[in-house]
Amino acid sequence: MRIKDIALENQPRYRLEKKGVNVLSDAEVIAVVLQSGSCGENVVDMSNRLIATYGLEKLSSLSLNELQAIKGIGPAKASQILALFELSRRCKYSAKRQITSPQDVYEYAYPKMAHLEKEHFMVILLDTKNNVIKDEVISIGTLNSTLVHPREIFRTAIKENANAVILVHNHPSGDCTPSDEDEEITERLKEAGEVLNIKVLDSVVVGGEKRA
Repeated sequence: MRIKDIALENQPRYRLEKKGVNVLSDAEVIAVVLQSGSCGENVVDMSNRLIATYGLEKLSSLSLNELQAIKGIGPAKASQILALFELSRRCKYSAKRQITSPQDVYEYAYPKMAHLEKEHFMVILLDTKNNVIKDEVISIGTLNSTLVHPREIFRTAIKENANAVILVHNHPSGDCTPSDEDEEITERLKEAGEVLNIKVLDSVVVGGEKRA
């Protein structure tokens, strides 16, 4: 069945226009984003298949290549799905929020980093009340002293007039235990922060999501 063969009042875009986006199911939201299906499958059926097969959580963590491996999903649709979930992550954490505990750090960083397949080192910049000013990825790759240099971290902190920073990196393996090199780098950065009068409040490791 083509999307045009579905009664107008049941088509996702029509329902969105007449009743608001909040009435749409998860599959209907994805159908609106994708706009069209593939040969032999309309966009609503395709979206329902994606939700039934993967669920939102797993679908949101798939890479561009993994999405393109799904039947009926080419480069354009894979890019649309990837952009949809990335925008959702950014919107969720764009509002100013205060960091008062390691749990706050974890809740802030986990959605940004848990799905990443390579190690990312991120610095979170805080104002005098520990509100997040911004975060920035400093390096990508296995964490070592070459990739993570104090000047890269504190250059951004000075530019943004940060009072303190929190260091975060992910372990795609899922093991959140800091390595000896993790701890060595943290101590070196704390010492550099003391010289610049910018506090390094914490260093947190985020475990990666388990993949099937």
